[in-house]
Amino acid sequence: MKHFILFFSTILFFLGCSKESYTTFSNMPDTKLVKSDFQKLPNWDDEEYSNALNSFIESCKTSKTKEIYGDLCVKAAAAADAKEFLTTYFIPYKISSADASQDGLLTGYYEPELKGSLTKKEPYIYPIYKTPKDLVVVDLTQQYPELKGYRLRGKLQGNKLVPYHDRENANANTLDAEVLCYTDSKIDLFFLEVQGSGRVTFENGETIFIGYDNQNGYPYSSIGRYLADIGAIPLQEVSLQSIKRWLEENPSKIDEVLNYNKSMVFFRQKEQSATGSLGVTLTPKRSIAVDRKYIPLGTMLYLSAKTDEVDFNHIVMAQDTGGAIKGSVRADIFLGYGEEAKERAGKLKAPLKLWILLPKEESL
Repeated sequence: MKHFILFFSTILFFLGCSKESYTTFSNMPDTKLVKSDFQKLPNWDDEEYSNALNSFIESCKTSKTKEIYGDLCVKAAAAADAKEFLTTYFIPYKISSADASQDGLLTGYYEPELKGSLTKKEPYIYPIYKTPKDLVVVDLTQQYPELKGYRLRGKLQGNKLVPYHDRENANANTLDAEVLCYTDSKIDLFFLEVQGSGRVTFENGETIFIGYDNQNGYPYSSIGRYLADIGAIPLQEVSLQSIKRWLEENPSKIDEVLNYNKSMVFFRQKEQSATGSLGVTLTPKRSIAVDRKYIPLGTMLYLSAKTDEVDFNHIVMAQDTGGAIKGSVRADIFLGYGEEAKERAGKLKAPLKLWILLPKEESL
């Protein structure tokens, strides 16, 4: 936990009309934190503490969580009272963005299931690619520490590194990549890329699990926003369901819309169902994707968001990332597998408040 060293503890900033002090930690330099307490967390007394602690213990199997929480990972496994353990050893800090705003956005994602074939045949004609052999990934952290978490991707052209194929060019050209399998829907394949992992079921009933392995180096661009901008779907009605319905009703526009997002994801086969960037199996409603520029993977958080159908007020673990997840008060919550999860995830868009739970100084 030595990585969480206070930079400042008495700097002032304005939230609305009130003056508050914020804290900044060494490995979260762009994230402003306001010290809080558990009784200020919405619906804290209704939390399923044992369930929450189990999620923390599962994350403690990874080096990133151990690095952040140290001996608390050992103490958690032996804790007799989950609530007492959490309130004794942790302090909640409310997360604020760089402009001191505390309101963010919660969306949802799920584990999709596609139909597929190991060989290309009608209707299975859309390839799910492994990482191309000519994709070059450059980690600039050693030369530029301020770029930690960023990687430059491209391909060699002579002795120069040039941008890799974007989505349109990749689909128009033969990639130097193996194909995991083929699927029957270009639209479903696109949403598989957005979700980051999923299942493919073959005609013989066999199912394989696949997950994110790499991407082509282009930033994610929202096709939902694009459809709203061109007047195809009102912005307030944009969802996975409305996007898919519009594409199916306008087949001649599918390529134009999908190619707006130049980012393209490459996959690998996995041994288990949905696994996040942290390397652990995702837990419905307990796992979230974050922007690791602001929130370190492996940290424990508390989120609060309200929709017309359900409220989210509980502990979650930062176990995944996503191209669309940008900013400090931003999270994508994993809702599981199946049609119900798909329906809920596709429509979820709610104002978000977020706290990160860090060890008390005496717990270090």
